[in-house]
Amino acid sequence: MKNTALTNIHEKLGAKLVPFAGFNMPVSYEGVNAEHETVRNGVGVFDVSHMGEFLISGPKALDLIQKVSSNDASKLDIGKAQYSCLPNETGGIVDDLIIYKIKEEQYLLVVNASNIEKDWKHISKYNESINADMRDLSEDYSLLAIQGPKAIEAMQSLTSVDLSAIKFYTFEVADFAGIENVIISATGYTGSGGFEIYCKNDEVAQIWTKVFEAGAAFGIKPIGLAARDTLRLEMGYCLYGNDINDTTSPLEAGLGWVTKFTKDFVNSENLAKEKEAGSKRKLIAFELDERGIPRHDYEIVDENGAPIGIVTSGTMSPSMGKGIGMGYVLSEKSAVGSKIYIQIRKNAIAATVVKAPFYKK
Repeated sequence: MKNTALTNIHEKLGAKLVPFAGFNMPVSYEGVNAEHETVRNGVGVFDVSHMGEFLISGPKALDLIQKVSSNDASKLDIGKAQYSCLPNETGGIVDDLIIYKIKEEQYLLVVNASNIEKDWKHISKYNESINADMRDLSEDYSLLAIQGPKAIEAMQSLTSVDLSAIKFYTFEVADFAGIENVIISATGYTGSGGFEIYCKNDEVAQIWTKVFEAGAAFGIKPIGLAARDTLRLEMGYCLYGNDINDTTSPLEAGLGWVTKFTKDFVNSENLAKEKEAGSKRKLIAFELDERGIPRHDYEIVDENGAPIGIVTSGTMSPSMGKGIGMGYVLSEKSAVGSKIYIQIRKNAIAATVVKAPFYKK
């Protein structure tokens, strides 16, 4: 297991550490519900330094990114970020990612920790004929997610830039917590606002300390991966390995909005045919009508008990106090308001298809 640059700090804080994507990661400190509440109403900090970072640069950088990603990166200005995915050749998804335009002919790709090696190989394969400059920075960089409605106010004293002026999916390269050239990105995986801070491994301990000093008056707390999962699920955000994977198409996963057929990309021809014909199944969001907790891989059935799909993510929503989940069902069963049933052991628990996000501010 690898450690992040902050593992010893998490241990001192009493975090419960678990193996995740090859790293020892803090899953919780004081408990998922309390940590979830901190982010929804105040400000919390996640160490997500296990994520991967690839720097793609040179005159061919955009050509490579356009070929391997589904969204249209030519629309990016310097200081803007874009959610996208890497389609594979067989209709599925290699990974989902965020693409940052750092400067002309320089982009940062932020990928999931469990997919770093797979993504690098996939992109490299297409780069053989394109020849962009590729550097894997994953081992050298740390990433903190400072999330919650009080994040701007709590962190403003640490930087000379106006944090309130950094709009969603934009970023600044600026001073932060006494360190120069830090990426301050208005992105996150919680739906409660805040920032993601990219810095070098030897800088992150100083940043962590200053973040907690600045945030003390705002009740800032460290947050683990368990709350990150309940927060993202309440927003209906996909988790790679659960809701999307090598066998799920971006269209059936509801990622048509980041799948742009105005350009040629990996498997775009077949995905365009799927769009025209319509996907056979769709990723839905649902709420349980009765008590129960839906879990990954539980069967979804119709009123007669016939299988119509599978749960990909599920939890008891800390904000709403009810069972919520996501899953794939046959397209004809996917309309909002449809009644479905989740097979929880011997009981088929009634549920209703809803429009994500579950959590409304």
